[in-house]
Amino acid sequence: MKAVGLTRYLSIDHPESLLDYELPIPEVSGKDLLVRVRAVAVNPVDTKVRKPKDKIEPQPKVLGWDAAGEVVKTGPDCTLFKLGDKVFYAGDITRAGSNAEYQLIDERIVGHMPESLSFEQAAALPLTSVTAWEALFERLEILLQSVSKQSMSNHGRSLLIIGGAGGVGSIAIQLASKLTGLTVVATASRPETSQWVRDLGAHHVIDHRQDLVKQMADIDIAQTDYIFCCNDTDTYFPVMAELIKPQGRICAIVETEKPVALNLLKNKSATFVWELMYTRSMYQTADMIEQHHILERIAKLVDDGQIRTTLNETLSPINAANLRQAHARIEAGAVIGKIVLSGWN
Repeated sequence: MKAVGLTRYLSIDHPESLLDYELPIPEVSGKDLLVRVRAVAVNPVDTKVRKPKDKIEPQPKVLGWDAAGEVVKTGPDCTLFKLGDKVFYAGDITRAGSNAEYQLIDERIVGHMPESLSFEQAAALPLTSVTAWEALFERLEILLQSVSKQSMSNHGRSLLIIGGAGGVGSIAIQLASKLTGLTVVATASRPETSQWVRDLGAHHVIDHRQDLVKQMADIDIAQTDYIFCCNDTDTYFPVMAELIKPQGRICAIVETEKPVALNLLKNKSATFVWELMYTRSMYQTADMIEQHHILERIAKLVDDGQIRTTLNETLSPINAANLRQAHARIEAGAVIGKIVLSGWN
Protein backbone atom coordinates (compact mmCIF):
# COMPACT_ATOMS: atom_id res chain seq x y z
CA MET A 1 0.00 0.00 0.00
CA LYS A 2 1.05 3.61 -0.47
CA ALA A 3 2.02 5.49 2.69
CA VAL A 4 3.83 8.63 3.83
CA GLY A 5 6.23 8.42 6.73
CA LEU A 6 9.65 9.17 8.14
CA THR A 7 12.72 7.45 9.51
CA ARG A 8 14.53 10.64 10.59
CA TYR A 9 13.06 13.60 12.47
CA LEU A 10 13.89 16.66 10.37
CA SER A 11 12.75 20.24 9.86
CA ILE A 12 9.88 20.45 7.40
CA ASP A 13 11.95 22.30 4.80
CA HIS A 14 14.17 19.22 4.47
CA PRO A 15 13.10 17.14 1.42
CA GLU A 16 13.38 13.91 3.46
CA SER A 17 11.30 15.10 6.42
CA LEU A 18 8.38 13.12 4.98
CA LEU A 19 8.78 10.49 2.26
CA ASP A 20 6.57 8.28 0.10
CA TYR A 21 6.74 4.54 0.86
CA GLU A 22 5.24 1.22 -0.20
CA LEU A 23 4.30 -0.76 2.92
CA PRO A 24 2.44 -4.06 3.52
CA ILE A 25 -1.29 -3.94 4.26
CA PRO A 26 -1.74 -4.75 7.98
CA GLU A 27 -3.78 -7.75 9.20
CA VAL A 28 -6.83 -7.36 11.45
CA SER A 29 -7.31 -8.94 14.87
CA GLY A 30 -9.35 -8.34 18.02
CA LYS A 31 -11.47 -5.17 17.90
CA ASP A 32 -9.55 -3.65 14.98
CA LEU A 33 -11.10 -2.42 11.76
CA LEU A 34 -9.09 -2.24 8.55
CA VAL A 35 -10.08 1.05 6.93
CA ARG A 36 -9.36 2.13 3.39
CA VAL A 37 -8.34 5.74 3.97
CA ARG A 38 -9.96 8.20 1.57
CA ALA A 39 -9.07 11.56 3.20
CA VAL A 40 -6.87 12.79 6.06
CA ALA A 41 -6.54 16.06 7.97
CA VAL A 42 -3.32 17.53 9.35
CA ASN A 43 -3.12 18.78 12.94
CA PRO A 44 -0.50 20.46 15.13
CA VAL A 45 0.16 17.08 16.75
CA ASP A 46 1.54 15.82 13.42
CA THR A 47 4.13 18.58 13.39
CA LYS A 48 5.01 18.06 17.06
CA VAL A 49 5.63 14.33 16.58
CA ARG A 50 7.70 15.05 13.46
CA LYS A 51 9.77 17.90 14.93
CA PRO A 52 13.58 17.46 14.77
CA LYS A 53 15.18 15.20 17.36
CA ASP A 54 18.12 12.84 17.57
CA LYS A 55 16.35 9.59 16.76
CA ILE A 56 16.20 7.20 13.80
CA GLU A 57 13.29 4.82 13.21
CA PRO A 58 14.24 1.29 12.06
CA GLN A 59 11.07 1.16 9.95
CA PRO A 60 9.08 4.04 8.40
CA LYS A 61 6.87 5.73 10.99
CA VAL A 62 3.50 6.74 9.59
CA LEU A 63 1.92 9.88 11.07
CA GLY A 64 -1.63 11.18 10.75
CA TRP A 65 -4.44 11.33 13.31
CA ASP A 66 -7.58 12.32 11.43
CA ALA A 67 -9.18 10.21 8.72
CA ALA A 68 -12.33 9.27 6.86
CA GLY A 69 -12.71 6.10 4.83
CA GLU A 70 -14.44 2.76 4.37
CA VAL A 71 -14.31 -0.44 6.44
CA VAL A 72 -12.83 -3.25 4.33
CA LYS A 73 -12.20 -5.86 7.07
CA THR A 74 -13.29 -6.36 10.67
CA GLY A 75 -11.56 -8.17 13.50
CA PRO A 76 -13.20 -11.20 15.16
CA ASP A 77 -14.27 -9.17 18.21
CA CYS A 78 -15.84 -6.25 16.30
CA THR A 79 -19.55 -5.56 16.86
CA LEU A 80 -20.06 -1.89 15.97
CA PHE A 81 -19.32 -1.81 12.22
CA LYS A 82 -19.72 -3.90 9.08
CA LEU A 83 -17.96 -4.07 5.74
CA GLY A 84 -18.57 -1.02 3.59
CA ASP A 85 -19.42 1.33 6.47
CA LYS A 86 -18.14 4.87 5.97
CA VAL A 87 -16.28 5.92 9.09
CA PHE A 88 -14.29 8.79 10.60
CA TYR A 89 -11.87 8.80 13.51
CA ALA A 90 -8.86 10.52 15.10
CA GLY A 91 -6.87 7.40 15.89
CA ASP A 92 -4.36 6.33 18.49
CA ILE A 93 -1.00 8.12 18.81
CA THR A 94 0.70 4.90 19.94
CA ARG A 95 -0.05 3.14 16.62
CA ALA A 96 0.62 3.70 12.93
CA GLY A 97 -1.25 6.75 11.67
CA SER A 98 -3.69 7.51 8.88
CA ASN A 99 -1.24 8.71 6.20
CA ALA A 100 -1.54 5.35 4.49
CA GLU A 101 -3.97 3.72 2.08
CA TYR A 102 -5.07 1.25 4.77
CA GLN A 103 -5.06 1.64 8.55
CA LEU A 104 -5.87 -0.54 11.55
CA ILE A 105 -8.00 1.22 14.13
CA ASP A 106 -9.81 0.04 17.28
CA GLU A 107 -13.55 0.28 16.63
CA ARG A 108 -14.13 1.79 20.08
CA ILE A 109 -12.62 5.12 18.89
CA VAL A 110 -14.36 5.17 15.49
CA GLY A 111 -17.67 6.73 14.46
CA HIS A 112 -20.03 6.35 11.51
CA MET A 113 -19.33 9.23 9.14
CA PRO A 114 -21.98 11.97 8.86
CA GLU A 115 -24.21 11.04 5.92
CA SER A 116 -24.37 14.61 4.70
CA LEU A 117 -20.59 15.05 4.32
CA SER A 118 -17.95 14.04 1.82
CA PHE A 119 -14.87 12.13 2.95
CA GLU A 120 -12.89 15.37 2.83
CA GLN A 121 -15.41 17.27 4.95
CA ALA A 122 -15.64 14.43 7.47
CA ALA A 123 -11.87 14.01 7.82
CA ALA A 124 -11.62 17.56 9.18
CA LEU A 125 -13.75 16.73 12.22
CA PRO A 126 -12.68 13.80 14.44
CA LEU A 127 -9.63 14.99 16.42
CA THR A 128 -10.95 18.49 16.97
CA SER A 129 -14.48 17.31 17.77
CA VAL A 130 -13.41 14.71 20.33
CA THR A 131 -10.98 17.18 21.91
CA ALA A 132 -13.54 19.98 22.10
CA TRP A 133 -16.31 17.68 23.41
CA GLU A 134 -14.10 16.15 26.11
CA ALA A 135 -12.75 19.58 27.11
CA LEU A 136 -16.14 21.28 27.37
CA PHE A 137 -18.35 18.55 28.76
CA GLU A 138 -15.96 16.27 30.65
CA ARG A 139 -12.99 18.39 31.79
CA LEU A 140 -14.75 21.75 32.29
CA GLU A 141 -17.98 19.95 33.28
CA ILE A 142 -20.17 22.41 31.39
CA LEU A 143 -23.80 21.36 31.46
CA LEU A 144 -25.00 19.90 28.17
CA GLN A 145 -28.65 20.85 27.96
CA SER A 146 -31.70 20.53 25.83
CA VAL A 147 -32.93 23.74 24.22
CA SER A 148 -35.79 23.98 26.67
CA LYS A 149 -33.38 24.10 29.64
CA GLN A 150 -30.65 26.33 28.24
CA SER A 151 -31.99 29.59 29.61
CA MET A 152 -32.28 28.10 33.10
CA SER A 153 -29.01 26.39 34.02
CA ASN A 154 -26.35 28.41 32.18
CA HIS A 155 -28.08 31.77 32.12
CA GLY A 156 -25.60 34.56 32.81
CA ARG A 157 -22.55 32.30 32.55
CA SER A 158 -19.77 32.71 30.01
CA LEU A 159 -16.96 30.79 28.30
CA LEU A 160 -13.73 32.28 26.93
CA ILE A 161 -12.09 30.29 24.11
CA ILE A 162 -8.49 31.34 23.46
CA GLY A 163 -7.50 30.49 19.90
CA GLY A 164 -10.98 30.40 18.41
CA ALA A 165 -10.07 30.17 14.72
CA GLY A 166 -7.96 27.00 14.99
CA GLY A 167 -9.29 23.50 14.47
CA VAL A 168 -10.28 22.75 18.07
CA GLY A 169 -11.49 26.28 18.79
CA SER A 170 -13.67 26.23 15.68
CA ILE A 171 -15.56 23.16 16.92
CA ALA A 172 -15.68 24.32 20.54
CA ILE A 173 -17.36 27.58 19.51
CA GLN A 174 -20.09 25.66 17.67
CA LEU A 175 -20.69 23.14 20.45
CA ALA A 176 -20.79 25.80 23.14
CA SER A 177 -23.00 28.24 21.25
CA LYS A 178 -25.47 25.56 20.12
CA LEU A 179 -25.63 23.23 23.11
CA THR A 180 -24.98 25.16 26.33
CA GLY A 181 -26.68 28.55 26.43
CA LEU A 182 -23.40 30.15 27.58
CA THR A 183 -22.20 33.51 26.32
CA VAL A 184 -19.25 32.50 24.12
CA VAL A 185 -16.25 34.82 23.80
CA ALA A 186 -13.58 33.76 21.29
CA THR A 187 -10.20 35.26 20.50
CA ALA A 188 -8.94 36.03 16.98
CA SER A 189 -6.37 38.53 15.76
CA ARG A 190 -7.06 39.12 12.04
CA PRO A 191 -10.15 40.36 10.19
CA GLU A 192 -10.61 37.02 8.42
CA THR A 193 -10.26 34.96 11.59
CA SER A 194 -12.55 37.31 13.50
CA GLN A 195 -15.24 36.86 10.86
CA TRP A 196 -14.67 33.08 10.89
CA VAL A 197 -15.36 32.77 14.62
CA ARG A 198 -18.37 35.08 14.42
CA ASP A 199 -19.82 32.94 11.65
CA LEU A 200 -19.32 29.85 13.84
CA GLY A 201 -21.41 31.38 16.64
CA ALA A 202 -19.14 33.40 18.94
CA HIS A 203 -21.13 36.15 20.67
CA HIS A 204 -18.05 38.33 21.18
CA VAL A 205 -14.60 38.38 19.55
CA ILE A 206 -11.51 39.82 21.21
CA ASP A 207 -7.88 40.01 20.07
CA HIS A 208 -5.50 37.62 21.86
CA ARG A 209 -2.55 39.85 20.87
CA GLN A 210 -3.97 42.70 22.92
CA ASP A 211 -4.89 43.15 26.60
CA LEU A 212 -7.45 40.40 27.28
CA VAL A 213 -8.40 41.71 30.71
CA LYS A 214 -9.30 45.15 29.34
CA GLN A 215 -11.16 43.72 26.36
CA MET A 216 -13.22 41.42 28.57
CA ALA A 217 -14.08 44.34 30.84
CA ASP A 218 -15.12 46.33 27.77
CA ILE A 219 -17.79 43.70 26.98
CA ASP A 220 -18.92 43.63 30.62
CA ILE A 221 -17.44 40.21 31.39
CA ALA A 222 -14.73 41.11 33.88
CA GLN A 223 -14.44 37.48 34.93
CA THR A 224 -15.66 34.33 33.19
CA ASP A 225 -16.95 30.99 34.49
CA TYR A 226 -14.97 28.83 32.07
CA ILE A 227 -11.83 29.22 29.97
CA PHE A 228 -10.75 26.82 27.23
CA CYS A 229 -7.19 27.57 26.08
CA CYS A 230 -6.34 26.17 22.65
CA ASN A 231 -3.15 28.17 22.29
CA ASP A 232 0.09 28.89 24.20
CA THR A 233 -0.63 27.80 27.79
CA ASP A 234 2.62 29.30 29.13
CA THR A 235 1.78 32.74 27.75
CA TYR A 236 -1.86 32.85 28.73
CA PHE A 237 -1.88 31.16 32.14
CA PRO A 238 -1.34 34.36 34.21
CA VAL A 239 -4.10 36.23 32.41
CA MET A 240 -6.40 33.19 32.63
CA ALA A 241 -5.83 33.12 36.39
CA GLU A 242 -6.85 36.77 36.51
CA LEU A 243 -9.93 36.36 34.30
CA ILE A 244 -11.38 33.19 35.81
CA LYS A 245 -14.20 33.61 38.32
CA PRO A 246 -13.88 32.24 41.85
CA GLN A 247 -14.61 28.48 41.65
CA GLY A 248 -14.33 28.64 37.88
CA ARG A 249 -12.63 26.07 35.65
CA ILE A 250 -9.79 26.32 33.11
CA CYS A 251 -8.86 23.67 30.54
CA ALA A 252 -5.77 23.70 28.29
CA ILE A 253 -4.59 21.45 25.46
CA VAL A 254 -1.11 22.85 24.70
CA GLU A 255 1.77 21.48 26.76
CA THR A 256 3.92 23.90 28.73
CA GLU A 257 7.65 24.56 28.72
CA LYS A 258 7.66 25.48 32.42
CA PRO A 259 5.63 24.44 35.49
CA VAL A 260 2.09 25.78 35.69
CA ALA A 261 1.77 28.39 38.46
CA LEU A 262 -1.23 26.76 40.14
CA ASN A 263 -0.78 28.96 43.21
CA LEU A 264 -2.35 31.78 41.17
CA LEU A 265 -5.65 29.87 41.40
CA LYS A 266 -5.57 29.06 45.12
CA ASN A 267 -7.49 32.04 46.52
CA LYS A 268 -10.22 31.54 43.92
CA SER A 269 -10.48 27.78 44.53
CA ALA A 270 -10.37 27.55 40.74
CA THR A 271 -9.70 24.36 38.80
CA PHE A 272 -7.08 23.76 36.11
CA VAL A 273 -7.34 20.61 34.02
CA TRP A 274 -5.62 19.19 30.95
CA GLU A 275 -7.33 17.65 27.94
CA LEU A 276 -5.62 15.10 25.69
CA MET A 277 -7.89 13.13 23.40
CA TYR A 278 -5.34 10.29 23.18
CA THR A 279 -5.57 9.48 26.90
CA ARG A 280 -8.29 6.88 26.49
CA SER A 281 -6.60 4.94 23.68
CA MET A 282 -3.09 5.41 25.11
CA TYR A 283 -4.05 3.82 28.43
CA GLN A 284 -6.85 1.55 27.13
CA THR A 285 -9.18 3.04 29.74
CA ALA A 286 -12.35 1.22 30.72
CA ASP A 287 -14.42 3.99 29.12
CA MET A 288 -12.51 4.03 25.83
CA ILE A 289 -15.76 3.47 23.90
CA GLU A 290 -16.89 6.96 24.93
CA GLN A 291 -14.98 8.32 21.94
CA HIS A 292 -17.15 6.17 19.67
CA HIS A 293 -20.21 7.67 21.34
CA ILE A 294 -18.84 11.22 20.98
CA LEU A 295 -18.21 10.75 17.26
CA GLU A 296 -21.71 9.31 16.81
CA ARG A 297 -23.14 12.41 18.51
CA ILE A 298 -21.02 14.69 16.34
CA ALA A 299 -22.24 12.94 13.19
CA LYS A 300 -25.85 13.44 14.24
CA LEU A 301 -25.26 17.10 15.08
CA VAL A 302 -23.73 17.59 11.62
CA ASP A 303 -26.55 15.80 9.84
CA ASP A 304 -29.10 17.78 11.87
CA GLY A 305 -27.45 21.05 10.78
CA GLN A 306 -26.33 21.99 14.29
CA ILE A 307 -22.60 22.12 13.55
CA ARG A 308 -20.60 22.21 10.34
CA THR A 309 -17.27 20.93 9.15
CA THR A 310 -14.29 23.23 9.61
CA LEU A 311 -12.60 22.12 6.38
CA ASN A 312 -11.05 25.22 4.82
CA GLU A 313 -8.66 23.84 2.19
CA THR A 314 -8.15 20.55 0.33
CA LEU A 315 -4.92 19.31 -1.21
CA SER A 316 -4.72 16.30 -3.54
CA PRO A 317 -3.34 13.67 -3.69
CA ILE A 318 -2.17 12.33 -0.33
CA ASN A 319 1.59 12.24 -0.78
CA ALA A 320 4.78 13.41 0.90
CA ALA A 321 5.03 16.67 -1.04
CA ASN A 322 1.51 17.80 -0.10
CA LEU A 323 1.90 16.68 3.50
CA ARG A 324 5.14 18.65 3.79
CA GLN A 325 3.26 21.69 2.48
CA ALA A 326 0.47 21.21 5.05
CA HIS A 327 2.95 20.74 7.92
CA ALA A 328 4.77 23.93 6.92
CA ARG A 329 1.53 25.90 6.86
CA ILE A 330 0.53 24.67 10.31
CA GLU A 331 3.96 25.43 11.74
CA ALA A 332 3.66 28.97 10.38
CA GLY A 333 0.58 29.40 12.59
CA ALA A 334 -1.71 31.05 10.04
CA VAL A 335 -4.17 28.23 9.27
CA ILE A 336 -7.90 28.90 9.65
CA GLY A 337 -9.95 25.77 10.28
CA LYS A 338 -8.48 22.56 8.83
CA ILE A 339 -6.31 21.43 5.89
CA VAL A 340 -7.38 18.11 4.40
CA LEU A 341 -5.67 15.85 1.85
CA SER A 342 -7.62 13.40 -0.27
CA GLY A 343 -7.05 10.65 -2.80
CA TRP A 344 -4.04 8.53 -3.71
CA ASN A 345 -2.12 8.47 -6.97
